[in-house]
Amino acid sequence: MPASMETTVTQQLQFSPWIHSKSIAAKPKGLLHFSRRLAEQSPFSFDLQVSRHSSQRRTVALKISCSYKNSSVLESGNHCASVDESLAIQRKSREIESYLNGRCIYLVGMMGSGKTTVGKVLSNALGYSFSDSDSLVEQDIGISVAEIFKVYGEDFFRERETEALRKLSLMHQFVISTGGGAVTRTINWKYMHKGISVWLDVPLEALVKRISVVGTSSRPLLHHDSTDAYTKTLVRLSTLLEERGEAYANAKVTVSCEKIAAKLGTKDVSNVTPMAIAIEALEQIEIFLKREDGYCAF
Repeated sequence: MPASMETTVTQQLQFSPWIHSKSIAAKPKGLLHFSRRLAEQSPFSFDLQVSRHSSQRRTVALKISCSYKNSSVLESGNHCASVDESLAIQRKSREIESYLNGRCIYLVGMMGSGKTTVGKVLSNALGYSFSDSDSLVEQDIGISVAEIFKVYGEDFFRERETEALRKLSLMHQFVISTGGGAVTRTINWKYMHKGISVWLDVPLEALVKRISVVGTSSRPLLHHDSTDAYTKTLVRLSTLLEERGEAYANAKVTVSCEKIAAKLGTKDVSNVTPMAIAIEALEQIEIFLKREDGYCAF
């Protein structure tokens, strides 16, 4: 779906009769107030209309629209979170708050798995700050990750990446998107385990399709000049995933996009929205934290 396309979702809701229609009869349009978090997460617009069926009865209809421009779903397309998803993630973020207790969330996974996109959704829902370890290294050195690899080499980058994670481990209430290779260094796990590590597990084929569409110029371990980008990317990603698979499994929580797709009744993980992934992440984090605290439901 083109990045410039704007997706709009509209849902009609009918209010129950306990709303006193006289108070709004003179004003066919009105305002409703939602929580600050929900307002920030979903840019809603409201149109309140009153229709009269008889002198004794009025019907109040609320039209809710939400619109996102230039948003991306795991770097591959546009989706607008449904009203149900927006409400669900707010509810789940409130439920998990006391268990999370301000601990940071570290998102790990292969390049193209959507760590940044999902991370921003999570940070908004939880009222956390968002940070990207790659961006911190870029700010520190003053050039892009691709240029750092080219000029200084991968070892230099990994050292700076570890330093960024060390600093982030001292923080609270952050959602952190890590680089795809951050899991390869044991010391990085020492820092990430101070918070909650979450592996975004996306099927290889889906990763290849996404990266092939957006290109590999910003990904130094994949970039090549061949016109057969898909095949080259598939081979390289297969190798990287094989090398890192066990390391990703060290995460305290795993979020499987395939399982989410199955829940939604689809085999195509590209139909899974960042909001759906974020909701699943919160649910799995809650399960982990309750288990950690010895919680038992009866």
